[in-house]
Amino acid sequence: MDKTATLKLHYGMQELRALSARYSGFALTLAVLIHLSVIGGYYLAEYLAQEDEPVYTMRIMKYTELGPPPSIMHTESAPQLAIMSSTAKPTIGVPVPVPDAEVSPEHTFATQQEMSQQMNPVSLEGFGGDGGVKIEQDIRIEDDGPPPDFVPVEKQPVVVKEVKPVYPDLAQRANMEGTVWVKIWVDKEGKPRKAVVIKSDAEIFNEVAVNAAMQWVFTPAIMNDGPVAVWVAIPFKFKLKN
Repeated sequence: MDKTATLKLHYGMQELRALSARYSGFALTLAVLIHLSVIGGYYLAEYLAQEDEPVYTMRIMKYTELGPPPSIMHTESAPQLAIMSSTAKPTIGVPVPVPDAEVSPEHTFATQQEMSQQMNPVSLEGFGGDGGVKIEQDIRIEDDGPPPDFVPVEKQPVVVKEVKPVYPDLAQRANMEGTVWVKIWVDKEGKPRKAVVIKSDAEIFNEVAVNAAMQWVFTPAIMNDGPVAVWVAIPFKFKLKN
């Protein structure tokens, strides 16, 4: 073998270094693409499997819109008893002071109970079947379940009793502040039936906000001259004093 053939077959360190740099870059690029495809496929599957969150449509009430609470006490005049005046003279004698000599031992005097019944007879008209006054039992309003997110009403509920939530001790020590929006189901009697947190700055305030919301009292919402159940959103603000 001559010298020219030996030079053509020479394969040394310089050739290996050039090839290693090129193949190393290719292998690194291929590994990155494979990892990105695997990770991207995982997150894409999670995103496609995720369900859409329900969208709530409600009326948000501000403290400035809460008017003065109306009176919830309905006073009704009590039925009056018809008292009949005596049209005839009593059959029982009325004692009159006379001298002892004129007192007849055979005369019988009425007792106080007999005189009271004779002088002031009370008519039971209005309590029997022929009267105009009827005693009715209390009507209890039954709820059919939670109302939809949006209910058209003619008159919004008005706050009658407001309870402030208790500031958590852990949040006070950590100087934490925030706001919790609570959605309250107000039934036909104006009482809270359920409270749900729809937005919160910190989960530590959620439980105390829900407990306070369940103690609120409202006037019922009115629609077509009758009470209806609605959802009301109330913000509970937690702020430390300076």
